[in-house]
Amino acid sequence: MKSTLFLLCLSVIFCIQAEFIKYEEETDIATITINRPKALNALNSQVLDELDKVLDSIDPDKIRVLIITGAGEKSFVAGADIAEMSSLTKAEAAEFSKKGNDVFRKIETFPVPVIAAINGFALGGGCEISMSCDIRICSENAIFGQPEVGLGITPGFGGTQRLARLVGMGMAKQMIFTGQNIKAEEALRIGLVNAIYPQQELLNEAKKLATIIARNGPIAIKNSKKAINDGYQMDIDKAIQIEEQLFGECFQNEEQVERMKKFLEKSKKKSGKKEEKSKNLREEGKKEGEKEKESKKV
Repeated sequence: MKSTLFLLCLSVIFCIQAEFIKYEEETDIATITINRPKALNALNSQVLDELDKVLDSIDPDKIRVLIITGAGEKSFVAGADIAEMSSLTKAEAAEFSKKGNDVFRKIETFPVPVIAAINGFALGGGCEISMSCDIRICSENAIFGQPEVGLGITPGFGGTQRLARLVGMGMAKQMIFTGQNIKAEEALRIGLVNAIYPQQELLNEAKKLATIIARNGPIAIKNSKKAINDGYQMDIDKAIQIEEQLFGECFQNEEQVERMKKFLEKSKKKSGKKEEKSKNLREEGKKEGEKEKESKKV
């Protein structure tokens, strides 16, 4: 296996270039591109290792949102590399599954929001990596599926768990048991993706969404993600306790103090303008009334 080389590009955009993973950081929005287009961006051990290293290298305090996409226009990630999997022993297969799951959990629990910009095939491991992201948007040509049973195996990177949580038990079982793929429109209908865009607009739309998120308080966003993720695994009473704690942690920091101060100042200013406008309207009404009285006297 070739050694991984990292190229640091210190310009307007900060880049990390591994053989199959490209990382770009522009202001407070970062993009990871799985860059193996000749294999439709399929996930082998090297891709997973490189992705793991790139995720570890990111400073979550320097970015507000992370976007994950695939190179080219045909495929986001077409799945795990079948050529590599075909000769695995039981122990090796379990280890390969753990490798993928560890990386995907790292994405799922990454401190800042992660958007999957799904630009084509999202099959098997591709569907699974997209489901580890917080938000999924896709291109019109996107195809989703968990076709593993056709190869005599189960989904191995969290598909049996995340798909049911996202689209419901019945639909998840249908997709997994049949191994049939679905198009973008169906993925939107069942709630697997949030929006569909033309292929050429997808990445820009992902960045627009990231920009909207990035305008908000970073501590509040991080705590909101943690509250949702951690609370989802618990009963409502324990989940609310997590929310209470993370809500409290937002206070007595510069972000909360400054944002609330600005809000109150803006509200006071608006209130002052409304009061002044009301006063002017009252004075105009009074003048009109006096004019009407004078006209009646005449």
